[in-house]
Amino acid sequence: MDGDDYNDAEQHIEPDKQASLGYFNDNLVKPFILEASNFRGRAVRMGSELDDILSAHDYPRPVAHLVAETLTLALLLSSMIKYEGIFTLQTQGDGPISMLVADVTSDGKVRACASYNEERLEIARQQLSAMKSVESSQNHLAQYLGKGYIAFTVDQGGAHERYQGVVDLHGASLVDCAQHYFTQSEQISTGIKMAVGQRDGEWRSAGIMLQKMPEDETVRFQSNQVDLDEDDWRRCMIFMESCTEEELLDPKLSPNDLLTRLFHEEGVRVFEPKAVIKECRCSDERVFSVLSMMSLDDREYMENAGKISMKCEFCSHEYVFDAAELEQKIKDMQNDSNKEPH
Repeated sequence: MDGDDYNDAEQHIEPDKQASLGYFNDNLVKPFILEASNFRGRAVRMGSELDDILSAHDYPRPVAHLVAETLTLALLLSSMIKYEGIFTLQTQGDGPISMLVADVTSDGKVRACASYNEERLEIARQQLSAMKSVESSQNHLAQYLGKGYIAFTVDQGGAHERYQGVVDLHGASLVDCAQHYFTQSEQISTGIKMAVGQRDGEWRSAGIMLQKMPEDETVRFQSNQVDLDEDDWRRCMIFMESCTEEELLDPKLSPNDLLTRLFHEEGVRVFEPKAVIKECRCSDERVFSVLSMMSLDDREYMENAGKISMKCEFCSHEYVFDAAELEQKIKDMQNDSNKEPH
């Protein structure tokens, strides 16, 4: 999972002029580099679009928290690579929250959802409460997700080869899983800091990701830069870890100002932000296609008062079909398919 592009126009705009010029502080991905240490990074800030995604569901707080983390992490990871299509981050586990999934299209459209067992989730919450542990997803990955894996998939469609990276659920958080993946599979030094919470009743999330820029190891060895690079990396990690949850989630603190506050000694250079928009890809045609591939017995089982309904797991939109009309449409489609020359 590598590749980057810094051909975006740089921003050299005073903060008080940004609003009038259409700049924004939420629902964005902000690329940046640290010139002194040659590290690349991304900052993500989500507000209203994240809140809209979570408001479509009645998730218990730990589930909503993890969905927000999953989407934020997906935005950070996907923004570090070049692709045309869909980047998907998905977890599968044997815990109360069996699945988390978020996907990000190359033009910044996102969606996310979760599958969970209410009874098992309540037991896990009670156990954590008995341990006097703060109830959130942070540091409770094992209790909520159990054993399983996290997968990163890039699907560019057509003749392009599908890329997938998979790693076991490892550590106490999704951030730990991602950093473990980069250490084990990509061997790229990666640091991630994330925060999720509610401010004035609205869900917000934010994250910062730093990576060492790929370079020729021979050149590094010959120029005796290895020790200096490690010192630079440790220093930048200390700066990033000093960032508080309040700073990350503060809607009044712009990403530009936050990055400058954290990395002003490193010569931080920021680039044009990319907008993030909540948009589901479900449609009548897609749902019809799913129903048409089901058996007649399954469709009859779903029928209620002459109607067949199906809800999108991502956006909760419910699609309702007249059962008789649906069966006729499926029959017509099958007849047309049989008439086609083979």
